[in-house]
Amino acid sequence: MVNKLRNENFSTPILLIAWRRPKETKEVLKSLQKIKPKKLFIACDGAREGNIEELEKVKKTQEVIKKGINWNCDIKWKINVNNLGCKIGVSNAINWFFDNVSEGIILEDDIVTHPDFFIFCEYLLNKYRSDKRVWCISGSNNQDNIIRGNGSYYFGKIPLIWGWATWKDRWIEYDINIKNWPIIRDKGILENIFRDEIERDYWNNIFEKFFNHNTPDTWDYPWVLTCITNNGLTVIPNNNLINNIGFNLDATHTKWEKKNKTVMKGIGEEIIDPKFLLCDLEAEKYQFDFFFGGFSNRMRKNKLLRIKNKIKQIFNLKVNYDK
Repeated sequence: MVNKLRNENFSTPILLIAWRRPKETKEVLKSLQKIKPKKLFIACDGAREGNIEELEKVKKTQEVIKKGINWNCDIKWKINVNNLGCKIGVSNAINWFFDNVSEGIILEDDIVTHPDFFIFCEYLLNKYRSDKRVWCISGSNNQDNIIRGNGSYYFGKIPLIWGWATWKDRWIEYDINIKNWPIIRDKGILENIFRDEIERDYWNNIFEKFFNHNTPDTWDYPWVLTCITNNGLTVIPNNNLINNIGFNLDATHTKWEKKNKTVMKGIGEEIIDPKFLLCDLEAEKYQFDFFFGGFSNRMRKNKLLRIKNKIKQIFNLKVNYDK
């Protein structure tokens, strides 16, 4: 266990990935102002060609960042003149980050954090630095206030990237084009990772579409595949430490309005390690069902089965009648 956040400037490197959201970025910077990191990496994607309104938002976002960093720190910038998009832009930013550091924290411009998030990541980056069973540290929790295990955190299978941290020696295995997907698919490797058929089909469809059609324009699905095919566990806090404020029309993927407000609780007075380093399968099932939409998929499948069974019953009745 470890005591809560110290007062001195925060030493773990942080990458902030921004684009065209000055209002949200300003809120993220307020989180950073509380801990005053010593090392800050800023990656900003460019505006799409011919989009004057977006160009102004990009410039405004960069101005907000420059004004918001009101403490002494080592700042490195990576500014794209052209728009690279979510897949290339974000993955290039993380590659650049790990070209300069061996471990660190990654935030996007819509992730507001509780101050405990940073010491949580710092502590766990240190604790599991040499333990290759752990590949990702997340700040978000999708368990709807259900506490898993007896520690401040538990271990999951799917990496959650709304405020997260990792190590260079894990990230170096990342393949943005998932070139090994045909081998993984044809050898049935997902069957050893996901015992639940519906969950397995869900991820199989995602990776198949991403590999064949390069959609959606995102970087995180390859990271999921990297982690799960290396048996990499993700640390997930029992109390949620982040709030995603990016549910609006300026978002790339989360354009709908967020109905439920996320509550950030912090970690308490101490970080308590769980007794066992094992994936919590019950938590993973809950997350798939109620965060990734697995419950709806189950309902649809059950409905289709009921319809098929009904048709089969009618057909059998007709055959018997005709006899």
